[in-house]
Amino acid sequence: MAARGKTRRFPTAYKLKAIKRAEGGEGVLPVARKLGIPRKILHDWIKAWKAHGPEGLNRKPGPKPGPRKLKPLQAEETKRSALALANARIAELERLVGRQQMDIDFFRKALRALERPAAQGKTASASSKSLKP
Repeated sequence: MAARGKTRRFPTAYKLKAIKRAEGGEGVLPVARKLGIPRKILHDWIKAWKAHGPEGLNRKPGPKPGPRKLKPLQAEETKRSALALANARIAELERLVGRQQMDIDFFRKALRALERPAAQGKTASASSKSLKP
C-alpha cells in the first residue's frame, strides 16, 4: 500500500491488463490482492473503462467540471417526501385549529363578561323600581 498522502500512478496498459484479468474470470478481489491495490481502485478502473474507454483510465481523480447530475427521485423516496409533506400540512392545520379554538374560547369569555354587567344592571334597576312608591 502506498504511503498516506501519495497517490501511485499506473500506466494505462497496466490498468487494462488488470481489468481484462478481473473480467476474464479471475474476479476483482483476487486480482486486486495480486497487484497490491485496493479493490475499490480496480472497481473504479473498470467503471471508468466502461464509461469512457481507455481515455477514462487517465482522468484526474476528483469532481469533474460542469453541472452536477442529480439522481431522479425514486418512487419510494417520492412516496416518503409526499408523506412528509402531508404530515407537515396536517401539523400546520392542527396548529391552526388550535389557535382558532383559543380565539373562540377567548371571545366566549369576553362575551359572557360583557353580558353579566348588563344582566346585573337590569336586575338592579328592576329591584330599585319596585322599592320606590
